[in-house]
Amino acid sequence: MSLEFLLCLGTIFVVAGIGMPIAYAILVASLVYMFAAGGDIGLAGKVLMDGLYNSFILLAVPLFIVAANIMNAGTISDRLLGFCVALVGRFRGGLGHVNVVASLIFSGMSGSAVADAAGIGKIIIEMMTRTGHYTRGYAAAITAASATIGPIIPPSIPMVLYALVSNTSIGYLFLGGIVPGLMMGLVLMGMNTWLSHRRGFALEEPVPLTELPRRTMTAFPALLMPAILLYGIYGGVTTPTEAAAVAAFYALMLAAFFYRALSVKALVEILIESARSSAAVGLVIGGALILNYVVASENIPNILAERLVGLDVHPLVFLLGVNVLLLLLGCILDATTIILVIIPLFLPTCHELGIDLVHFGVVAVVNCMIGLITPPYGILLFVINAVTRIPLAEIIREVWLFLAVLIAALLALVLFPGIVLWLPRVFGYPG
Repeated sequence: MSLEFLLCLGTIFVVAGIGMPIAYAILVASLVYMFAAGGDIGLAGKVLMDGLYNSFILLAVPLFIVAANIMNAGTISDRLLGFCVALVGRFRGGLGHVNVVASLIFSGMSGSAVADAAGIGKIIIEMMTRTGHYTRGYAAAITAASATIGPIIPPSIPMVLYALVSNTSIGYLFLGGIVPGLMMGLVLMGMNTWLSHRRGFALEEPVPLTELPRRTMTAFPALLMPAILLYGIYGGVTTPTEAAAVAAFYALMLAAFFYRALSVKALVEILIESARSSAAVGLVIGGALILNYVVASENIPNILAERLVGLDVHPLVFLLGVNVLLLLLGCILDATTIILVIIPLFLPTCHELGIDLVHFGVVAVVNCMIGLITPPYGILLFVINAVTRIPLAEIIREVWLFLAVLIAALLALVLFPGIVLWLPRVFGYPG
């Protein structure tokens, strides 16, 4: 490892430590490396443009962001929520179950944990606290925990980014995330049931079963979106990027014409906000592309792979070690940075040890999502704090048990690859 690369790493930690956004920190550090190594600074621009130009798949990111924002702005989220309340709101801890089920459904439309937490999550928190049956901290904690499911069940922006760095099929990654996403929902509902009985949460007034068909029909067009996306990708009708465009267009048609809940002014605001969010993600991607070039120039992936293979590491031991490292990094780094900068370092070793890249990718994304609710960084905790003004200390105090069951589910995914790979294999995946 050269002195120039150590200088690059030091710059990242120092600049990020004084509060600069991580995207800018990566860009500054990469430029410092090139300057110290005597390289052409213009090469950074070429690496960036080549990486973006050759990554058609990245267009899926802003399109999924637009789809999520349209879902939040129209009445689509409200209709989905009404369906979930009728479906599971009658049980002990009913609104907690509604929280999880709504995240499972909404995840099939947004692909973003932050969109889930800031949109439909905010509405459910208000419902839970308004009844007086749940504390503010509990409502916020289960909302943050359930929002982690968003990028696991397709579509998934983090899986699009993982496919970019690993050259893995997005279609099989999306399929691999379905069972783990449902599993995460079940363990969260199980913990909610246990806590509800232990703390004696009051029962909500049940929605009559005769009301369920009407609410189902109201929400049905929105519920169709995941099916349309998956059929488009696996039926060979669309590429994943084209499917993202279909998702955005379908959300627009639903909100503007079917539900008549979207004005031209609101649409303009949605597009502006989506552009800002896409630009924020794009800056991290751009910085990561340059930093990955720096890492490749130092031959670090091959050195790391040779060292690990030389130690004769068992694949399971390697996977457990990587996941512990990612959980620790998730406390201080955001998921996009981990996927674009850290995970590519381990891919050559996965090849050497025969670890399936679809399995590794889904497990890594689940791990990164758990990092979103892990103190002290836990960006979802900050998002919910920002949109609800619930004190961060109250949220953190309640989130630990939900964090524990999600880590247990992650361990099961590591130990039993079939949980991830069963559905892709049904659809012809050879791995």
